[in-house]
Amino acid sequence: MMALKGVSTWGCSSSKPHPQLGVVSSHSGHIGNNLRYDLHKCCKWECCCLGVLAQRAITPVEDEKSSSSPLVESPGAADEPLQNESKGFHKDMNLLPKPLTAIDISSSPRDGSKVRVAYQGLPGAFSEDAALKAYPECETVPCDDFETAFKAVELWLVDKAVLPIENSVDGSIHRNYDLLLRHRLHIVGEVQLRVNHCLLGLPGVRKEELKSVVSHPQALAQCEVMLNDLGAVRISAHDTAAAAQTVASNRARDTGAIASFRAANIYGLDILAERIQDDDENITRFLVLARDPIIPGTDKPHKTSIVFSLEEGPGVLFKALAVFSMRNINLSKIESRPQKQRPLRVVDDSNEGSAKYFDYLFYIDFEASMAEPRAQYALGQLQEFARFLRVLGCYPVDTVV
Repeated sequence: MMALKGVSTWGCSSSKPHPQLGVVSSHSGHIGNNLRYDLHKCCKWECCCLGVLAQRAITPVEDEKSSSSPLVESPGAADEPLQNESKGFHKDMNLLPKPLTAIDISSSPRDGSKVRVAYQGLPGAFSEDAALKAYPECETVPCDDFETAFKAVELWLVDKAVLPIENSVDGSIHRNYDLLLRHRLHIVGEVQLRVNHCLLGLPGVRKEELKSVVSHPQALAQCEVMLNDLGAVRISAHDTAAAAQTVASNRARDTGAIASFRAANIYGLDILAERIQDDDENITRFLVLARDPIIPGTDKPHKTSIVFSLEEGPGVLFKALAVFSMRNINLSKIESRPQKQRPLRVVDDSNEGSAKYFDYLFYIDFEASMAEPRAQYALGQLQEFARFLRVLGCYPVDTVV
């Protein structure tokens, strides 16, 4: 069995007690009293990372009891060796890295010369492209699903995880927002990747021969115009790389796949068409996650991601956003998610009895470094009326797409 190392988490507690929250020291592991914040001392606010304050950890407000029951590993799905001498196609797909599963608890041998980066999908997935953009010399580690990638970092199987958080066409990936709160990882970077959907087929097949196309549902939806012109039947797959592997494995000449350029090279498929997406400006933003936060600076543009919930009252959300506006801090992203453990808030109505509303968590990205006093003062003021506040990470902005 592998020894697990404790992970510290940036966070702070409201001055008002909350039944779901407790403050945990990253050094002792004991539950302490909720911290009370003095606005006049906000330059010493506990969430700042100037290297002079001990880092705190806070119990998540959502999904506090993560599932510990062992999950059943997916069948190996070992494919028969394929004979194809063209394009350096893998004769045995078993030579490709196998995705980690939720019950994988031992890491492969590592020499320490490369960063190991987890991603969701099979080799050739767009998430692997994002990992290689962030760490060109890294060793990529495929995972079955998003949560397995989170756990791989927590269990020291890998050093980092690169996971999608939003797409310019389809919006936010809500599952990863929820997992950010459930797990105690830190955002240490971002990657903006331009998506190039390619139509792939078996060697020698022409585009006109295709009767069906397999890919991830989002990829199929993003290439609707081309698929309508082709008149092909759409078949859903777990991810784009899995679609390419399916076409290569089944050897069906009338079936194509929508996947990446790298997937074509990995699985020995021809690229029948490139950039087939409806929107040329199709960009996916990924987050780089690690066990420990980085020390933010001011030498380059930084972004800070936080999550918080608010007390009931008129204009409270307006007040929360105003703490950034009055300090000239730009908000680049606002996302709200209903609280799972407390989905409804009961509010007394003067005439009709009780009204029930969704209770929300708010995720915000703002363009400032936690090394800047204005960011520290803004979060110090926000804490005055926030029921829960946690800093998910402070990291450099990716300016190259």
